[in-house]
Amino acid sequence: MPIALITGASAGLGRALARDLAARRWRLIIDGRRQEELASTAVELSPITEVTAIAGDVADEAHRQALLAAVQHDGALDLLVNNASTLGSTPLRPLPRTVTSDLAQVLQVNVLAPFALTRALLPAVERAGGVVLNISSDAAVEHYPTWGSYGASKAALDHLTATFAAEQQSERTAKPQLTRDIRFYAVDPGDMNTAMQQAAFPGEDVSDRRPPAEVVPALIDLITHRPPSGRYRAGTGAVVPDSSTRAAVAW
Repeated sequence: MPIALITGASAGLGRALARDLAARRWRLIIDGRRQEELASTAVELSPITEVTAIAGDVADEAHRQALLAAVQHDGALDLLVNNASTLGSTPLRPLPRTVTSDLAQVLQVNVLAPFALTRALLPAVERAGGVVLNISSDAAVEHYPTWGSYGASKAALDHLTATFAAEQQSERTAKPQLTRDIRFYAVDPGDMNTAMQQAAFPGEDVSDRRPPAEVVPALIDLITHRPPSGRYRAGTGAVVPDSSTRAAVAW
């Protein structure tokens, strides 16, 4: 039974992906900051598959250690999904009105936490020949007023994802018999009807955005067919290379 760790699985895209993988009989390790919502997800999915739910904030080192311990129980990890994110303080502010502590908090959750989890769990992913999937954004490559902190964090996450991929490929070239073939993906899911999207646009109707469940088939296509590591956009039922950056070429 394949095993996936999904951060931010108490709502939105993380929860939708967890539901799909559960239906495919993946064993799940899920986390989220909202304990009641995470528990609800676990109750929903437990009759279908084995679920380990660990409430907490990925920015907290002790919480990350708890996630690591859950993975180490099995020793291998087929899929790591770094989905948990924060917009920072809302309403969103232009950079001249953004204080350093707000930017630091966004970077802590959106960059440093995924980096720390990937670094710690990489041996388990390598043992499974698995996939690291980082949820990115079009704000990583476009420049939207008031989205500077969030966009910078996702751009940094994209860069780390690409570098992990380049280093892994270099190691495989040097030691092909000793290194399993794994994939690193940064995926822009597009605008979705989520609580985060609503927080970014207070007072606006975001119901015209597609529901997270409509993005999941593209993610499943990615982890099933395993194209070259790279930055992708979630299309209708499949992913496409992001032609807006050099990531259109495989890392």
